[in-house]
Amino acid sequence: MPSEKNQQLLQEIIDLLTSCSIAVTTNYAGLPVTAINELRRRLREQKIEYRVVKNTITKLAGERTGMEGINDILEGPTAIAFGYDDPLVPARVLEEYIRTTRSTLRIRGALMDGAVLQGSDVMRLATLPSREELLGQLVSQMQAPISRLASILLSPVQGLATVLGRRLEEA
Repeated sequence: MPSEKNQQLLQEIIDLLTSCSIAVTTNYAGLPVTAINELRRRLREQKIEYRVVKNTITKLAGERTGMEGINDILEGPTAIAFGYDDPLVPARVLEEYIRTTRSTLRIRGALMDGAVLQGSDVMRLATLPSREELLGQLVSQMQAPISRLASILLSPVQGLATVLGRRLEEA
């Protein structure tokens, strides 16, 4: 019979898994407490929850939520970053932390929309442009043909205006 504490932890992990947009698993072994606290602070600023979890409870939560894929990215001491809005943000914050501090923290993988991503995929995800940047690129791509069409349509009028302007100067 599982203890009351473990049942509560299980329910918390189930709630986190069902409400997050991405869950990034990390191996925090070898990190000093000050480094983990700094990482938590950076993640908290972005509204990302970072929890050290027990693998057996997390695997059980994955089974109960239908997210068995999380078993593939759980091994050894594990902490999970739960992101709720933009799924790129946790990957970016973790990648930036590892790069700037030269940390021994390792990203094992992520669970996003039921799909399992390996650590290298998460690192690639961190380098993608943000949603706002992608929308800006899309809008500029959509505006380019319209701008060219307007330029082509105005070209004869501008040519006529130039000819008439020179005729007036000569007169």
